[in-house]
Amino acid sequence: MRNWPLFDLRLHTPRLELRLPGLADLDALADLAAEGVHDPSEMPFAVPWTDAEPQERARGTVQHHWETWAAWTPTSWHCNFVAVRDGEVVATQGLIGRDFPTLHEVSTGSWVGRRHQGQGIGTEMRTAVLHLAFEGLNAVRAITSAYADNPASLAVTRKLGYEPNGTSYRPRRGEPAEEIHFALTPTRWAKTPHAPVEITGLPPCRRLFGL
Repeated sequence: MRNWPLFDLRLHTPRLELRLPGLADLDALADLAAEGVHDPSEMPFAVPWTDAEPQERARGTVQHHWETWAAWTPTSWHCNFVAVRDGEVVATQGLIGRDFPTLHEVSTGSWVGRRHQGQGIGTEMRTAVLHLAFEGLNAVRAITSAYADNPASLAVTRKLGYEPNGTSYRPRRGEPAEEIHFALTPTRWAKTPHAPVEITGLPPCRRLFGL
């Protein structure tokens, strides 16, 4: 798409293709959200969107992607990919840049469909966006956070070389919950073993990323 080249941006890992979703991809991702993302007794997200009923979760998933497209500016952007394995949408991985031309810092967020969890998809798709951040966009730091009782997210973060960056508390379902913060630099990333990543379609997108 000439006026929105982000739709042609692709990240490839050994098992996954990451791309901005088309309408069929959004439908598939919404269905995945409706199926469930985590045990209902838990809440891994700062915004408890998964507490909604299945149909509302599905609709909200579609609207969230539309909202991030509409709000995109070269200064602040939220790039939400779908992760596709063997032709099936299995997860979503976000890369966020706020005041990116000034700070050159990114953050990440993601979820994997419940029936696809425990297969290394979270690690592989975060590897893809970190490669995009450091090798494609020349970011100087990547940050991420997870609740202290979210071992799956914390395991991915530590495996990919992030270093601890403090803790804080925030409300969650009406109670305080500890959040652990991490940061990753290009130097640290270069020393961390990870899956290979191929980026295609980036040059026409560079201005949209503030470069």
